[in-house]
Order: sequence, then structure tokens, then C-alpha cells
Amino acid sequence: MTHKFNTIIFLSLMVSACSSQFGRYQQQNDSTPVRPPTPIELRDPIPREEPASRGGNKNYQVRGINYQVLNLADNFEQTGIASWYGKKFHGHLTSNGEIYNMYSMSAAHKNLPLPTYLKVINLKNDKSVIVRVNDRGPFHQNRIIDLSYSAAYKLGMLKTGTTKVKISVIDYNPKTVVNPLPATDTLLKSNPIPEENLTSPKFGDFIQVFATRNASLAKNKAEALAALYQEKVIWPQNDGIYRIQIGPINQQKKLNAILSTLKQAGYPNAYKRKLLH
Repeated sequence: MTHKFNTIIFLSLMVSACSSQFGRYQQQNDSTPVRPPTPIELRDPIPREEPASRGGNKNYQVRGINYQVLNLADNFEQTGIASWYGKKFHGHLTSNGEIYNMYSMSAAHKNLPLPTYLKVINLKNDKSVIVRVNDRGPFHQNRIIDLSYSAAYKLGMLKTGTTKVKISVIDYNPKTVVNPLPATDTLLKSNPIPEENLTSPKFGDFIQVFATRNASLAKNKAEALAALYQEKVIWPQNDGIYRIQIGPINQQKKLNAILSTLKQAGYPNAYKRKLLH
């Protein structure tokens, strides 16, 4: 009995130690994705006018250092070292409340308003990419920007990990922008989740991502997941518990791919379930 009790205590301490060591991430160190970006994922985003994000636009402090967020970024240019971040952070919240997608053309910057569109030029090979800044970092003082995996791939900097770049803010000009892509909030408003779907999902296969008693967290996560995976996400409530569920998804191959990505992105307990009215 004593041996069994000691074993339980040991396992509990190990789980606690791992949790505190890695924080909210499932990996201790960042890593490269198992597949390269698709041609669609390598397309540059089209700059457009967007309202300032609710999150991430206030002055802040990291590791005892104060950072100021610029009110305006007109004509902003900067030259320095770029790095990139990948699998460790995929699926986790960015500073402006979106979910980081390593296959999107995005970036992190310490001072620019969120969101901001930038042109990034790799000064070692003259390759360029357009990114949308939606996160804070990098917090290495000798680096000026953290790029998504797809952006780093397109710039040809994966082998070296870092490279010297020039970044320039792209000023929004409605006369030169054609067929702008919808923003996350625009996408959700144009494809709203019917009120009845919050409690009465249709027949089909779903992925239950996680459950929470926090209604605001459930709603925010559901909206972010809907934008990331381009699938309907519901958050039905029962006995005060909100269950965040993606679906219905008719294609099993697609469902399994999303489920695998979720498990790697910080939702190890996500699972497939079939729901009825």
C-alpha cells in the first residue's frame, strides 16, 4: 500500500514538473513542421484596412524590459535580424487574441500596432514576402522580427534560422487593393453561427476540442478555431460546462487531419464524437 501511494505521489510530481517546465506549451523547444507549406499557404496576404486589435496594443513589459507600442506606423522601416517560430507555438493564442498558424503569412514585432502589414526582404538573397503582424516578439534584443514558418520558408531562411532583413510597413491604399481577403471578424460575421447551433448541432462527426466553465473563453476560442480551420465551431452548454466542438465534418480524412493538428497544437485530449439532435 505504501509503495502504491509513493508511486502515485511520484507520478503527480512528474506531471506537475513537466507542466511548470513547459508552461502552456506542449514542447520545451521549437521544432520544424513535418510538411512544407502548400502553394496556397505561400500566397502573400493582400494588405487592407483593419481596425486596431483589442488585444496587444498597449505598452507592456517582458523580462523586466518595457516596450512601447507605436500609435502610427506610417513610413516605418527597419533593418536587422529576423528569426522564425513554428510547431511549438502553433495553435496557441497570439498577442492580439488570434490563434497562431505557422502556415499563415504572419509575424511578431515588438512595437508595431496590431495588425500591421509588412514587406520583408531577405537581404542575403533578395527574396521577399508580405506578412501580417499579429503577435509580439521576438524578445532577443538582437532580432527585430519573428516570422511564421511559411514566411521563413518563402524567404529561404529555414536552414540558417536567422537572416538579415529589411522590413517596411505597407500603407493601405484602397485604390490599389483588389479583392481584399476577409478579416477574421468579417469572416465570422458573414458566416455567423446560428443561435440554435449552440445547443442543437446537426447529425455528423465532430471534434470536441476541450471543455470549460468560462463562457467568454469558450466563445473566444470557438471564434479563433473557426477562423483558423475554416469550419463551423459550436460551444453548447450543459450543467454550466461549455464544450468547444468543431463540425460537423463529413470527410473523415479532413477530420483526422484537423484532429492530429489540434493534438500537436496544445489540445492532447481532443477527440472525435458523433452528435445527434
